[in-house]
Amino acid sequence: MLRAMHLDPDGFRKVMGHFTTGVTIVTTMEGARPWGITVNALAPVSLDPPLLMVALDRRRRIAPVVRAGGRFAVNILGEDQQDVSDCFAGAPVTPGREEFCGASWHPGVTGMPLLEGVIASIECEVAEVHAAGDHELFIGRVVGIETETRHPLPLLYYRRRYLRIERATSTEVEGLPEQ
Repeated sequence: MLRAMHLDPDGFRKVMGHFTTGVTIVTTMEGARPWGITVNALAPVSLDPPLLMVALDRRRRIAPVVRAGGRFAVNILGEDQQDVSDCFAGAPVTPGREEFCGASWHPGVTGMPLLEGVIASIECEVAEVHAAGDHELFIGRVVGIETETRHPLPLLYYRRRYLRIERATSTEVEGLPEQ
């Protein structure tokens, strides 16, 4: 067992890489220009009212755009959308992020860019912003959702690699809902 007294950012990233997450693209608008970035730091916060949290690196250009505009959308990617994830993560591809990765989208109820072909899109109005280290935590009040009844399996992220579900079993969760 390896124990560390001092944990640097790369070591922390490596350890956190053992936690499997879904892959999303957070989008927003600045005037007529759509913005997007790949994000896996996302969590539901509350069911009533419906709230979610997304963590954005404050050094990225999108964080102040979301803060100023007060709205964002979360687009949950399917397993066939690795190229979209790579582009919005800053991969050197054409078209690049400056051209919104060539992604097809339509405006949602708040005008936020909702990507075509995703598993689901969630539109939010910023309810709170909290500073947390080199990130800002945006708590979004959900104001719109879109999802398809039939969709691909999710694109997953594990140990700095994409992970796809090849064989899986599904088991109902045991236990009672909290009262």
